[in-house]
Amino acid sequence: MPILSATNIGLSYGTRVILEGVSLSVEPGDRIGVVGRNGQGKSTLLKIMAGLIKPDVGDINLQRGCRAGYLHQDPIIDPTETLRGAAEAAFAQLHEVHRQLNEVFDKMAHPDGEDLDKLMKQADRLQREMETLGGYVVDHKIDAALHGLGFSDEQFSVPVKGLSGGQKGRLALATLLLESPDILLLDEPTNHLDIEGRMWLEEFLREEYKGAVILISHDRYLLDNVVDQIIEVERAGLFHYPGNYLAFREIRAQRRLTQHRAFEKQQGEFRKEEEYIRRFKAGQRARQAQGRLSKLTRTKEQKSIERVVELSSLKIELPKAPRSGDIVASARGISKSYLNEDGATKVLFDGLDVTIARGERWGLIGPNGAGKSTLARILLKEQAADKGITNLGANVVIGHFKQTHEGLDTTLSVCEYLQKVILKEVPGVSMSEQAARDLAGAFMFTGNEQDRVLGQLSGGERARAVLAGLLASAKNLLVLDEPTNHLDIPSAERLEAILAQPDEEEGEDGFEGTLLLISHDRALIDATCDHLIVLDGNGHCEVFLGNYSEWFEKDRKRKAEAAKIAAAEKDRKERNVAAQKKAEEKAKPVVVKAPAPKPNPASPFGKIKTEQIVEKINKLEARIKEIDAELMDSWSDTKKCEKLGSERAKLQHELEPLEYEYFSRGE
Repeated sequence: MPILSATNIGLSYGTRVILEGVSLSVEPGDRIGVVGRNGQGKSTLLKIMAGLIKPDVGDINLQRGCRAGYLHQDPIIDPTETLRGAAEAAFAQLHEVHRQLNEVFDKMAHPDGEDLDKLMKQADRLQREMETLGGYVVDHKIDAALHGLGFSDEQFSVPVKGLSGGQKGRLALATLLLESPDILLLDEPTNHLDIEGRMWLEEFLREEYKGAVILISHDRYLLDNVVDQIIEVERAGLFHYPGNYLAFREIRAQRRLTQHRAFEKQQGEFRKEEEYIRRFKAGQRARQAQGRLSKLTRTKEQKSIERVVELSSLKIELPKAPRSGDIVASARGISKSYLNEDGATKVLFDGLDVTIARGERWGLIGPNGAGKSTLARILLKEQAADKGITNLGANVVIGHFKQTHEGLDTTLSVCEYLQKVILKEVPGVSMSEQAARDLAGAFMFTGNEQDRVLGQLSGGERARAVLAGLLASAKNLLVLDEPTNHLDIPSAERLEAILAQPDEEEGEDGFEGTLLLISHDRALIDATCDHLIVLDGNGHCEVFLGNYSEWFEKDRKRKAEAAKIAAAEKDRKERNVAAQKKAEEKAKPVVVKAPAPKPNPASPFGKIKTEQIVEKINKLEARIKEIDAELMDSWSDTKKCEKLGSERAKLQHELEPLEYEYFSRGE
């Protein structure tokens, strides 16, 4: 039975149709990835499923007793609460059950008459509910979630009002995951996560969370490692694909090829019919031609195959940048640190040596706040290091894509902006309007989108326009700081293709210069970089020659070996402590003490007197003996035997914990 379903959903804003006749059924345990270009309706679909937007038509049904959790992009959190206190609010229901259980224990200390039976049953029910909600291990869960999403112990006591927007987003994600609803509706959960945070989220969704997930993400590795089906939102409809994102790409390509062939075949048949109608509409076969025209019109209206909407061709001619020197940038013994608000020194990197040669592709990776952007600025000599020497090579022309785009003339259209950039950055070269439109098309601006002014564009669209101008302005060193932050998957894949090194044997164009990329997008790093600078956020830095996958495998083996050594050392210390304790025990005289009968405070019967427990045990055993006698006399009455057997099993279930409690007190 579906845990959540949407049936024949339709939604329009004015004349613009967002979703039309779409249906989606989510079964328990499903892992569904939602993809599609920005503006196609992915977030709208999720908000409808969460009940935040009411569709024009259609129904949303959430299974009775189930909870859906939606990740808000602008979460509302009590600003006076601490970070850890806000995360702990996810267990408000558990804390309420705990309070009720303590009240029951208090009443059990002084029961009135037959109330003890009722109180014991109530305590048993509340205990089971507590275990379902997380029991007594919530502190560990809270710490694990906050650490996994990049928070340190020092930040746990920081008030929410002191957190940045990105930190609040991560806190909202942690709280939602801790609430553990029956279905998670996650819209871009990796927006503010570094690589470590993304990997933790992958493992949590794959290994720990047992409910259903609907996930919108531009992180292809997350989609590959978590989801088992993909839904593409396109042209107001939903298209379903089995498997992860990699499987989706393969199946989608095959489907589109089949659809394209069917479209071309149908168009050929239409052209033949149209030619026949033109030739004979005024001759002896006019009536037959008219009949064919009517049939052709009906076919076009009812059975026309849609043209495959594909992105524009990648075949663009990037202007040749001047050749730089063999060494583009170098650093010797550079260090950088700064003072935290508490006065402690935060070391970003120390004694770093690196040489970047012409044509190499370098990725800068590490957690948020590790100093990646600072290191890039130092290598470009835009910022000074505390110690060490940096040098830029001869004839280096830098193109720097930053996370913010100040100074843009937002009154210019996309095409006007690209023409102006080329005129400014490449002296003596002008770009025709058609060339500007071809460039805009290569960066996925189609039709009227090319004439929209920058001020009307979304963050992702503006980023694409800036990247297009940067790549077309003849730079031989590109420094890209989080270029895919606001890009959808097709845009990120387009950027990958353009940044690819030229393949002369295949006759494929690409960027010929040197690349320095700062990103948390593992797929982008893997596809474009063959050298890495890895900052760990604790002042350590590693230069690695290879791509991200190779470094990750090396790091995984290194951590496994370190864990193995640590476990062996821990085991050695524990054995030494045990041996020492054993020797000390041997040296002591043996003193035998009778255990005092003490109630166990952690037990649900901890506040009941021993005499009351004995009385209850005697009562249950007496009734069990009565039932045994009745069973002997009623062996031929099947129904009565079943009833007595059920009662005996229930009484035995009540008796066992009471006997355990009695004997544990030493009686």
